[in-house]
Amino acid sequence: MNIRYCSPKITRSPLSYCALFCITLFFAVGCVNPAIYIKTTTESEAASSVSADAVSLGFSAWPGWFPWQIAKEQKIFEVNNVPVDLKWFDGYLESISTLTAGQINANSQTLGDTVNSISGGADQVIVLVNDNSTGNDKVIVAEGINSVADLKGKKVAAEEGTVDHFLLLLGLRKAGLSVRDIQFVPLETGKAAAAFVGGQVDAVAVFAPFTTQALKRSNSKELFSSKDFPGAISDHLVFTRKFIGEHPDRVQALVNSWFATLEYMKSNQDKSYQILANRAGVSVEEYKEYENGTKIFTIEENLKAFQPGNDMTSLPFAATEMTKFLVDVNLAKTQPDISKLFDDRFIKAYSEGKS
Repeated sequence: MNIRYCSPKITRSPLSYCALFCITLFFAVGCVNPAIYIKTTTESEAASSVSADAVSLGFSAWPGWFPWQIAKEQKIFEVNNVPVDLKWFDGYLESISTLTAGQINANSQTLGDTVNSISGGADQVIVLVNDNSTGNDKVIVAEGINSVADLKGKKVAAEEGTVDHFLLLLGLRKAGLSVRDIQFVPLETGKAAAAFVGGQVDAVAVFAPFTTQALKRSNSKELFSSKDFPGAISDHLVFTRKFIGEHPDRVQALVNSWFATLEYMKSNQDKSYQILANRAGVSVEEYKEYENGTKIFTIEENLKAFQPGNDMTSLPFAATEMTKFLVDVNLAKTQPDISKLFDDRFIKAYSEGKS
């Protein structure tokens, strides 16, 4: 299944600000922020039964990450002998800050966010590719706008710091424009879509399901999407380096659990769709509408992604380009050291164990 859905409550961002790191350090040193993460009632009740040495793993509303819910409900973690405290975040940025503060061991987050966290001083490692965005992030425009060049001088809304803000900047740069060439209107994603439908802005950058909402404006259309920028928006399992150093066996077990979950999904599609849709808060039919918007990576695709290359399908190349881009658009103040960002030993061990 190649599936992607984002809850209307969620902000999924590859471009968190460096200030976020400072804020989370304050919370780590001082009292625990009660708003750091929000669990569902079921998860709150279940938390007491999780052992103290469990891997604390954060995830939020993104189909490339929803399979973690299947791993939990189908006891795949237990089969792989790894206790996991799976933490649901209503706010994606909260999951980023929680990992940065060291209040969880691992998180589901984008490449860009991880690079930016490192630029702020965090020590994090990518061990797995969950997925790539393949179309569910879109820039949608009003009638009369037929090219990126036509955006010049127009009002364009997006939630600042989100993946769709990033996508908008990529599209502008490709056309030889910058954010200075448009009237950028920073709005929360749901409000951005509503403003577009209401005719208050000329274009909007949003992710599904807000794409569906935005396209309700008469004669609106997609101008470009993440499908036009392969590898630009990738999602990952990210650990703190400290946890990997202390518990490599648990990291391996979690990676093994991920691929076991993908195998379960292939063999139990109906049940899997039901769990995924329930986690998303939509019907199975609605969930399937976003099927082609995310490419969930196989083990073979993971192995290839970690290799050096000369385009965005190579993670080392993509991270380098992301670093340059973040600095160029002033969304990162310093250029981070990404030489130790990737650790593919766990996917290699899983692959060797399967052969």
